[in-house]
Parts: sequence; C-alpha cells; structure tokens
Amino acid sequence: MNTKETIHRFIIFFLFPILLLVFACSSPSWFPIKKGPPHLAKNKELLDKEVVIIEKQEYVKVLNPRANEEKDQPKYLYIPVSEYLSNKGAYTTPPLQKEEFKREISSASTKLSSLEEETLVVSPAKLKSSGLKKKAVVLHFDDRVTSSDEMFGDWIAEKLMTEVNRRSSQILFVDYQSIKEFLEKKGTDLKNLETPLVLHLLNEVFGIHVLIAGQLSGPYVFSTKTDKNIEGIASAIIKIETRLVDTFSGKTFKHLSATNPIIATKETGAFSQEKAKIRAIDIAIADLGRSLSAELDGLDWFCRIAKVDGEQVYINAGRLTGLKVGDVMEVFRPGQSGEKGEVKGKIKISAFFGIDASIGQLIQGKNPDVNDILKLTKSEGT
Repeated sequence: MNTKETIHRFIIFFLFPILLLVFACSSPSWFPIKKGPPHLAKNKELLDKEVVIIEKQEYVKVLNPRANEEKDQPKYLYIPVSEYLSNKGAYTTPPLQKEEFKREISSASTKLSSLEEETLVVSPAKLKSSGLKKKAVVLHFDDRVTSSDEMFGDWIAEKLMTEVNRRSSQILFVDYQSIKEFLEKKGTDLKNLETPLVLHLLNEVFGIHVLIAGQLSGPYVFSTKTDKNIEGIASAIIKIETRLVDTFSGKTFKHLSATNPIIATKETGAFSQEKAKIRAIDIAIADLGRSLSAELDGLDWFCRIAKVDGEQVYINAGRLTGLKVGDVMEVFRPGQSGEKGEVKGKIKISAFFGIDASIGQLIQGKNPDVNDILKLTKSEGT
C-alpha cells in the first residue's frame, strides 16, 4: 500500500463523516424549532426581535393581544416574517432581556419559603385609609423558659407590636412603661392590671381599648452533634399565647396563640442554638401578628370625655388617634356591660392639646358628662 492510497483512505474514513455531520447540523431539519439569524432575520427591522425557524419557515415571536382577555389563549404567537414586516405596527414583540429577567425572577421566587413570601406581602390595611386608630397596650409576656437566665417576655412584646404595626395602620400602641409609672403613683399593684377597676381607669385616662397579655412556653432547643459537624445542628420551638381584654367591659373576648413548625428552624454551625431560637420566635411572631392585627382592625372605635369645663369638653383622643379639627362626635351615655346607651348630643372638635387629646364644643343636645362615650359622625367639609 503506497502513501497516496493511505491518504485517500484517511480522507474517506475520517474527514468525510465529519463533513457530513457539519452539514447535517447546519440544516434546520434537525429540530422543529431552531433559533438563529436566517437571511430574513438579518433585516435591520428584525435585529432586536426573536426570530425562530419552524419547519424551515421563519417566524417572529410576538405578544398575543388576546392573552389578557381569554385564559385559554397562549401568551405568545409566532407570525411569519413576511406577514410581520408587512404589518409590524399591529404586533408587539417582547424585549429579549426583559423576558430573560422575568424568567430569572420567577425561578428565584419559587425558592422562597412560605414565611419569606408572607413578609414580602404588603398588608391590605396599609393600602387603605386607616381611619381612626384604636389604642392598645401589650404587657410584658410571662416567661416560661427552660433557663432562668434568659428573659424573652419584654423583647417578644416589642417584636409583636412591630409586627402588628407593619401589617396595620389602625392601631396605636400605648407605652407600657408610662402606664406602670401612672399606676405606681396611684398606689395600684401591677398584678391587678386586669381587674375591672384598673381596666376602666386605663380606658378613661389613656383611651386604651384593648389590653393584650400573654405567656411564653419556650423556646425549647433540640441539638445534636456529629463527627462530621462538630459545631452541631439545632432546632427550636416556642408557643406564644395571648388574651385580649376589652377595657370598657372588663371581659376577655379573644384568645390567640402561635407555635412555629420545628423543621423550619433548623440551623447549623456556630451559634446554631441561638439562631434556632431567634428563627422560632420570628416565625411565631409573624403568625401571631397576622391574626392579632386582623382582630384589632375589626374592633369598633370610640373615645371618652375626660373632663367638662363649662362649654368646653376635654376628650381622651386627639391628633395621633386621627381626629381632625372640625370632626363631629356623637355623645352616648355609657350603658351596661360596655354597651352604648342613649344619644345625648353632638360635639365638634375645636383644638388639640397634650400628646393625644382634644377639646370640643357642644353643638347639639344635653350637657355631656365625664366618661360619656364619643363616636365619630362626620368631618368638616364632608
């Protein structure tokens, strides 16, 4: 076998299959849909458009105008290039970069946990007019933890108020420390906060509608250590229980509680136990805050007459509550068991004073008395 024959056989057996493969790959018949810049796609009017090949024909990807009107319609349509060029004003093409960005965002969003998705959602109460704010006070929760060195009650109370304020714009929390100082000056034992006498005092002086008290069970930590993970793996669970007390009637009208799923608190590495505790508290607070804000938003608003001085009436609600100069308030005589009694007249707000108080003038009806109930009827100019 001479050298020339060897070269010929090399070309036949090695180069020819390669050339055949290259030719085959360049043909659109390998795939029913193939992206690429065919000759018509090189048109300057199609440079920023997505052109595909379907069964050897070129099509432009456009948005389907009927997709928003009918659910069974596809989002995109594929229009022949010639038809698109002859009437391109009738079609809208999706920008490629934006579509890719949307796909990335959609893919990333599926990785969020249900809790993380919840925190991204804006509360409907934030989007609507808040109206007048109901006043509430959250007591420091009774700790029932495994270690006497850890006290979570006051911290969790603060976190709960923050969570409710994030979800609702209809609640005004009164500082618990101010209430403590006020009651201590009057010689009232703080253990008697939920007695009818003290509750009535909180409603009369501070305008508080609801007292929120509760207790904690946990957080309880479960940890393990292995040879592979010297620093350990930890999970935690906590239960937060609350009761809502109506200061006007002196009755508990709702019990709410929240417990986190332990599997959602799994933490590894350094400080895994502390991280698991914080995670458990955050999840439980998010759950409790959702139900608590909904409960408080549904309460009926009212305020009280704190003092009567001639024609002037002093009211235990003002600018922070959401009242405006010119607002007209209906006056009710207090009834039994926290109910409104007969209508006595109307008062018009004339000025504000103090942190959250106002002054009104009687414009209709009988002379009001201290502790009469006030309800908003209308605002000036409405």
